[in-house]
Amino acid sequence: MADMYASLRSNVGTLGQILGETIRTNLDDAFLEKIEQIRHLAKSSRQGDEAAREEMLKLLTALPDNELVPFAKAFNQFLNLANIAEQFHTISRNCDELVCVPDPVEQLLGKILSSSIDQEKMLECLQELDIDLVLTAHPTEISRRTLIQKYSSVIDSLAALENPQLSAREQKQHHLGLRQLIAQIWHTNEIRNERPTPVDEARWGLSTIEVSLWQAIPDFLRQLNEQVEERTGKQLPTDIAPVRFSSWMGGDRDGNPFVTAQVTQEVLDRNRHTAARLYLKDVVLLVNELSVEEANDELLALTNNSHEPYRDVLREIRQKLRNTIDYLNERLEGHNPEIDRSLIIWHESDLKEPLMMLYKSLSDSGMSLIANGLLLDMLRRIACFGIHMLRLDIRQDAERHSDVIAELTRYLGMGDFNHWDENEKQAFLLRELTSKRPLIPTNWQPSADVAEVVSTCRLVATQPAQALGSYVISMASKPSDVLTVLLLLKETGCPHPMRVVPLFETLDDLNNASSCMTALFAIDWYRGYTKGHQEVMIGYSDSAKDAGVMAAAWAQYHAQEQLVAISKQADIKLTLFHGRGGTIGRGGGPAHQAILSQPPGSVDGRIRVTEQGEMIRFKFGLPKLAVQSLALYTSAVMEATLLPPPEPKPEWRECMQKLAEESVQAYRSIVREEPDFVAYFRAATPEVELGKLPLGSRPAKRRVDGGIESLRAIPWIFAWSQNRLMLPAWLGAGEALQAACDRGEMSLLQEMEQEWPFFKTRISMLEMVYAKAEPNLAKYYETCLVPENLHHLGHTLRERLATGVNAVLALTQSEALMAHTPWNRESVTLRNPYIDPLNFLQAELLARTRKEDASTNVELALMLTIAGVAAGMRNTG
Repeated sequence: MADMYASLRSNVGTLGQILGETIRTNLDDAFLEKIEQIRHLAKSSRQGDEAAREEMLKLLTALPDNELVPFAKAFNQFLNLANIAEQFHTISRNCDELVCVPDPVEQLLGKILSSSIDQEKMLECLQELDIDLVLTAHPTEISRRTLIQKYSSVIDSLAALENPQLSAREQKQHHLGLRQLIAQIWHTNEIRNERPTPVDEARWGLSTIEVSLWQAIPDFLRQLNEQVEERTGKQLPTDIAPVRFSSWMGGDRDGNPFVTAQVTQEVLDRNRHTAARLYLKDVVLLVNELSVEEANDELLALTNNSHEPYRDVLREIRQKLRNTIDYLNERLEGHNPEIDRSLIIWHESDLKEPLMMLYKSLSDSGMSLIANGLLLDMLRRIACFGIHMLRLDIRQDAERHSDVIAELTRYLGMGDFNHWDENEKQAFLLRELTSKRPLIPTNWQPSADVAEVVSTCRLVATQPAQALGSYVISMASKPSDVLTVLLLLKETGCPHPMRVVPLFETLDDLNNASSCMTALFAIDWYRGYTKGHQEVMIGYSDSAKDAGVMAAAWAQYHAQEQLVAISKQADIKLTLFHGRGGTIGRGGGPAHQAILSQPPGSVDGRIRVTEQGEMIRFKFGLPKLAVQSLALYTSAVMEATLLPPPEPKPEWRECMQKLAEESVQAYRSIVREEPDFVAYFRAATPEVELGKLPLGSRPAKRRVDGGIESLRAIPWIFAWSQNRLMLPAWLGAGEALQAACDRGEMSLLQEMEQEWPFFKTRISMLEMVYAKAEPNLAKYYETCLVPENLHHLGHTLRERLATGVNAVLALTQSEALMAHTPWNRESVTLRNPYIDPLNFLQAELLARTRKEDASTNVELALMLTIAGVAAGMRNTG
């Protein structure tokens, strides 16, 4: 075991040592010694040394005001550097094979080609793959963008130092660079002074593409092409794009008053501006590269037998891209310039067609080697990113749309749409959808909220279809929710049929999803509108908050099965859009495993998945990491399509249904029915204090006056991860498993865990959460922060946690959690001595701030402990 992680521990040690030297230089030896003393005491405390624990607590509570911020900052930054070392280890030359699995696509091609799957069928599946990764700006990304860039540079330095050919002088230079970077990180304020705006979030998403995915996409496709050619003798098409990217940043207005039509327009312009700028860089390089003269007849005819035909075409493209950038600059400055569209890149074909002509000419002239260099990379970038970089989804709550129609029907003297029953609503909406007269009067003056929804629809109507993805309806539950959006788009002049996607989020909505879609498919007008393709979004975050992870997972699975069945019956191609969060409690976990655990037939070569918050950086922040992630998605979707998982046996279904029913009952008996729960939650976690952190642009609550039910799923889970109880990610699940064991169903559960990918994934996720939960720390928060009359609830919750841990260990027949995933266990072990002191200090600071007016130092230190614990907890925070 020691050898397996030697290089990881070495890098963690190196980064920690440099950070220590930086702290000593900035402060003094005594302060650094105190940090080291607390770290060693935390290690001993974790091993059961009560005296060490008491000594550590004594030192922490005695920290003077002026040492609070540097102390929290030191442990916080060590955790960030440990994350960097771990991230780098997975792409390192020294990575152990148990950590760095072989290339997933290479493995998959071998698996498929050695099975009964026909080679042609495999190639056809690969070429028709439609994987859409939707980047979202959920506020679990604590780190500032300036720090993220420095963290990337640290990884570059670690990679350079791995080169065995480095001279002593070169090694010294790279070490100096590393020291400079860590000094810059130490002296940079980690907490933003202000909340990011939706435009800031969108720019953050674009920077991920610019620094990583722009290079990763052609790199991945080149590697994929090599493997396919090696195994089949065939090459992939030049315009293949198995994975594309969309975004919610600047388009998701659900509960976010700061995302307006004006903001969405600016984000669309910025997306296009970034694409034009990056394509211009590529074209400038191509002008230098393609100095060749030989060309086919088509290119020579176009360029009047020019001596440099390729450069002539590229120079024209270069000028058009420059004009496009100038045009978009003016728009971003608030102007609305007139433009001759023939002088800029207006359509994707304006860029793709001339480049394809150059590619064909080079190939026809025996220069395929040159054609398959940067020119092919550029064609593949166009296939993936288009000229709009990211297709922007629009998301809005169903109630906001019905409020528009209700205000309109009241104005027109037709009654109140919101008071009509579902049949009346559908009849009205279908009449208006087929009517040739406009419904919205020109002199209508709607209220501000209604005007904003109408403005958004008018904006959608002005955009090219390729700039936009789907129109997602949050909290959808009825056919009228979809028809209402279609009517609004029609009335605002949308010229193209935009995908309108119901999002089924709560337990009831998931259970009723198939009824809703069956009713929609029964409407002839609607079936004609879909043109044989329907997208449906499955919500993970809110369903888990509503019912607990076990019941939510089964509802999601069952809803997908039913949607697949009714879509086949209606002869409609279904794309399922998975609203997975980064955290376990919001559907997170390894994407490859998650896709392979979906119901058979639910993937079928097409899938959309949200990539949220900090997970974007962990999966796509570096080109090598991004290539791995793209390969994992591609292989998982191909495998789920060509080698689908087994249908669950009837006895598995029966058992799972019982588990779901018992788990939701156990979950809600606490969250909804325990009278002291809300008071305990607010006292035992930093839920209130989280609202002060300038994280995402969106408010933490859907309604300011609401309780737990209106709290967004992210702060709900974030708060419980801070006190290390992790409650939303396990509550209800362990109790249900224990009840099944008590009924004598252990052998059935073990069969399900071994043979049913869906159930195996659920148990694996539970195991990880249980391993990261720390009941003793949660009890410490309770002792410091919770009134004594509420302590009974904490005792109950910790008992339930222990029940779940024991049930999972019995099921997996393991002596320790995560025994089968040593890499994950090592990752947790590595961080604990650094997270624990932050937790103890956070509890102390919370107690202080709740008793008296806190100083600036105390408030900032508290924010830093929150950031540090989040960094340490990774996919559970």
